[in-house]
Amino acid sequence: MANAQSTRIVAAPPERVWEVIGDPHHMPRWWPGVQRMEGVEADRWTQVFTTKRGRPVRLDFHLLQSEPPWVRSWEQELVGTPFERVLQESITEIRLEPTAQGTLVTIAQRQKLRGYSRTGGFMLRRATRAKLAEALQGLERICG
Repeated sequence: MANAQSTRIVAAPPERVWEVIGDPHHMPRWWPGVQRMEGVEADRWTQVFTTKRGRPVRLDFHLLQSEPPWVRSWEQELVGTPFERVLQESITEIRLEPTAQGTLVTIAQRQKLRGYSRTGGFMLRRATRAKLAEALQGLERICG
């Protein structure tokens, strides 16, 4: 399993941060690598990334939990995708806590690797931590 987490205080109230994380349409503004969103519904959406060679890659997600303005989590849909060979599960969770300086934002990602991929868990964890820190920078740029 490759668990990673990153935390940062954003100088904005939880309700302002929730406006951004609670609406998937905003993801290209703050989530690393997302070029655009497609098929956004209340409980599912598709993120479109672009590879280094310029090819689009689509990742489908469904909402697991949404408790405004405190917790939001979603899971990547893996069945029938190339990611299914590597990942058994990929869940992202964001928690917001009010502080005197604004909002403590914690983003955690839990990824269960499949088969031989499990040997690379430490590399995935490091890369995921960096991605989560970049997502927090994006939130801070927009909200703080």
